[in-house]
Amino acid sequence: MRIKPRKTSEDATGDLTPMIDMTFQLIAFFMVLINFSEADQDQRVQLPLSVIAKPPEAPLDSPIYIHMQDDGTVIFAGEDLSLEGLGVYLDREREILALNNKSADQATVIIRADGGAKTGKVQELIQMCQQKKFEKFALRAKEDVGY
Repeated sequence: MRIKPRKTSEDATGDLTPMIDMTFQLIAFFMVLINFSEADQDQRVQLPLSVIAKPPEAPLDSPIYIHMQDDGTVIFAGEDLSLEGLGVYLDREREILALNNKSADQATVIIRADGGAKTGKVQELIQMCQQKKFEKFALRAKEDVGY
């Protein structure tokens, strides 16, 4: 007995709409992620190299980024400021923390100072932050991998 194969006139095609939708969602997610990480950096600041520099082990709670250029001017929230002008912005950050039921001593001030910035200016910046009741600090540097 001979069996004849069935003839089908319909083409078997899959619906690609869910896969395309997921691809666009991933693209949008990574675009947002990249924009947030770039907000924490400023290309005008060239970090010094350090052999002991390591990335943080865990994300910091309530980070506040302050960038210091080699001439001692400070970049905060995208604006160039003098050390004296930074005080108003630190007061505002403290108020924002208070609205979120946190105190200034719970926030971590991340200082990204240029390699050419004077140590005395960085110390003045830390003292100003301490006067505004900030207690936790992290200094950033590029890891020197010895290439």
